[in-house]
Amino acid sequence: MPRYFLTCRFLLPIALGSALNALAADWPQFLGPNRDGVSAETNLNFDWGADGPPKLWQRPVGHGFSGPTISGGKLLLFHRLGDREIVERLDAASGATVWKHDYATDYRDDFGFDDGPRASPTIAAGKVFVYGAEGGLHCLALADGHALWDVDCKADFGSAKGFFGRACSPLVEEGRVILNVGGTGGNGIVAFNSDTGKTVWRATDDEASYSSPVVATIGVKPYGFVFTRAGLTALDPVTGKVYFQFPWRSPMNASVNAATPLVINDTVFLSASYDTGAILLRVKDGRPAKIWSAEDALSNHYATSVYSDGFFYGFNGRQEMGQTFNCVDAKTGKVVWSQDGLGAGTVIVAGGRLLILTEKGELIAAEASPQAFKTIGRFQALPFQVRAPAALSDGLFCARSKDQLLCLDLRRKKTTPP
Repeated sequence: MPRYFLTCRFLLPIALGSALNALAADWPQFLGPNRDGVSAETNLNFDWGADGPPKLWQRPVGHGFSGPTISGGKLLLFHRLGDREIVERLDAASGATVWKHDYATDYRDDFGFDDGPRASPTIAAGKVFVYGAEGGLHCLALADGHALWDVDCKADFGSAKGFFGRACSPLVEEGRVILNVGGTGGNGIVAFNSDTGKTVWRATDDEASYSSPVVATIGVKPYGFVFTRAGLTALDPVTGKVYFQFPWRSPMNASVNAATPLVINDTVFLSASYDTGAILLRVKDGRPAKIWSAEDALSNHYATSVYSDGFFYGFNGRQEMGQTFNCVDAKTGKVVWSQDGLGAGTVIVAGGRLLILTEKGELIAAEASPQAFKTIGRFQALPFQVRAPAALSDGLFCARSKDQLLCLDLRRKKTTPP
């Protein structure tokens, strides 16, 4: 066998493995690499002690519920100071600012909540995509932050403010930026060319929710799943062709759909609060069929649950009325265990463990186990009012409160052989 062939034969798996590890270590968009709150990292330390894991840095930030995202050590923060929405690239390891891009905003929250952006930045193909609370979609160069294009979804598509502003984190798929816009006249879901910002396709008349889209392949067919205010829409992410719509929402007008759909093999899990609950659908031959539904099993208010080894874990109930943290059997929809006292929060699963960040700023590591809620470590990481989802990239856990951003080192220390 030729020597060059032997070299390729043995080096290719190594190269592929390195590339996959690099991808697994990134958190380039809302809820991570696959938009499901799952990290593939395994070399993590959860044995913190009372003082918690080492803190690499902490710094003040502006308003917003937008979570940080990270790719290749580049951390993107989307926040507001004064009357400017700011996209800021930081070095993930040091917290140092690399560049800033800002533009004017006059968004005001009708209920007196935070007036900053809600959607997390998306990093893809050397670009950064952000969607502001006022409806501005912006594309910037990752390298230096210069503006490439922008679209005013409020003016161009009739995107409504809703109760709490626009909150959809952009989904980039096959050169398209897909948004839950909620505009009028067939502008419910819109895809834009990621290089130019030109409209590629439009679909549905649904109002926008606060949920973000996800793409998954079922069988051999790619699906874009968008949980709108009316229910679940499944479509072709390339053409916008609607495969089906599954109406599913609270009967209350003063309600929101906020959690992102979770796709597990050929099933789709939806959850919402306001007396709605959870439902698991099986997608077969392009059509949905209910496997189970339960009103009080896992009713997500604003945070998306996670799935691990046959079970869902997440926050159940209204944020302002008290929540439980539940483990639910994915096959049956039955609650396996329920933990009180955590309040509201968000959750990531990594290495068979749960990383729970409560609204009160406490970080909790617990076993992702149906046996019981078993904590491994917990400590006060941030001040009160933590709504934004965290990011976990290459062992760095980055999270923000209403005015602080910090980075914790969860990397397992290498041991020196004797």
